[in-house]
Amino acid sequence: MDTKLFARIGAGAFVAIALTMTALQLRQEPVRTVPKIETVIDGEGDPFAAMLRDCAAMGEEALDVPECRAAWAEKRRRFLGVKGETSSPVVTQSANAAIPAGPQPAKGQ
Repeated sequence: MDTKLFARIGAGAFVAIALTMTALQLRQEPVRTVPKIETVIDGEGDPFAAMLRDCAAMGEEALDVPECRAAWAEKRRRFLGVKGETSSPVVTQSANAAIPAGPQPAKGQ
């Protein structure tokens, strides 16, 4: 047999294998790496941040703690950029508290 024929068959096989491997690589989804997030907590930093972390760790129980409510109000005030005095938490009456029956006097009278 002719050596040119073997060279052409080999080159054709090489091209066919290269095209097949390329097609297979294009079918696969690229691997997405998730960046590692590192949280750094400064233990000697702002006591306000420590209070917020403690309140967050308490979960639903923190709704009844006045210090947590005040801390959240201060956080909202800082986030919204409100100038002036620190805001105080809104105190709501519990369901068992007695509600006055009569009309309330208007302010300023």
